[in-house]
Amino acid sequence: MERVEIRVDGMTCGGCVNSIQNALTNRDGVTSAAADLDSSLVVIEFDSGVIQQDAIEQAIVDAGFSVAA
Repeated sequence: MERVEIRVDGMTCGGCVNSIQNALTNRDGVTSAAADLDSSLVVIEFDSGVIQQDAIEQAIVDAGFSVAA
C-alpha cells in the first residue's frame, strides 16, 4: 500500500471535496482519499499494483480540478 499527498487547485467548497473524494474512491486500487479544503491537499492510499499515481492525478483532472506542480 502506498500513500501520496497531491496539491489540488480549484477546490472552493465542501462539494468540491466530495467530488474529488468520490472520483478517487471509485477507482480500482484506491483504498482511501481524504481531501482538505484549507490546505488544498488530497491524501490518497492506493495499491500501486492496481493503479499508478499518474492515473490518480488524471482522475482529479477528469473531475474538473487541476493538480498543482
